[in-house]
Amino acid sequence: MTRGLWDREMVAMLLLLALMPMALTWLWFGGAEAVGRLLFVLLISGLWHVIFMLARAQPPSFAGALTGLAVAMLAPQELSLLQLVLGISFGSVMAELIFGGWGRNVLNPATVTIAFLGFGFPAAPWPDFALPVAWAAIPALALGMLLGVMSARLIVGALAVMLFAWLADLPIAPVLPAFGIVLALLVTDPVTSASTRTGGWLNGALYGALVTLFAVGWGHGAPVQVAVSAALLASLAAPLLDEIAIALWTARRRRRHG
Repeated sequence: MTRGLWDREMVAMLLLLALMPMALTWLWFGGAEAVGRLLFVLLISGLWHVIFMLARAQPPSFAGALTGLAVAMLAPQELSLLQLVLGISFGSVMAELIFGGWGRNVLNPATVTIAFLGFGFPAAPWPDFALPVAWAAIPALALGMLLGVMSARLIVGALAVMLFAWLADLPIAPVLPAFGIVLALLVTDPVTSASTRTGGWLNGALYGALVTLFAVGWGHGAPVQVAVSAALLASLAAPLLDEIAIALWTARRRRRHG
């Protein structure tokens, strides 16, 4: 991930910059509780990053802050400190650090952490965001596209599917705020999303389709739970979508050039 200034730390810092409108809005409405939650998550995530950096003699990374912000915002509420530590440790280590750190991982560590906490402690309530936090996802996504660290194809593909679902009068309105927040925090991760052009369109469309499917068929699913589950499945499918895109490109080349 190194090309001039475009090393992985530059990408991580630009992603943090893009997410600032949404993060600051969430902190403003969440108050001291949100600040304390974020600091605790950053501390645990940072400790694991320091342990692995010292073991591998690697420089510090801003990637842990991306994971910490997503986990602090999206993880189920009313968990004990021990439960949070277990979830953050599992997600950070098993989904990122054992692969060599951010840029080499297969799944987004925040997605794995949140899914682990949600399925491991199903009685814990999922967060309910103030509407301005969801609106703040719009400038976050726009800034990410402008800075070149979020895939415009993925974002447009996801929005197109949701627009189609809305025009079809499907009951997606309750999940739209969580859809936008999770799209910005998890789905647009440049490491774990599809990297080909066609794959980006398919990745975004799949996320939007899964959110729609779960919103219609998952009667008791909380909006954040629906969006995070869709993000996890879309991330798992990203390599397959890239393979499909490459196969289609190869087939076109063969038809054109013989």
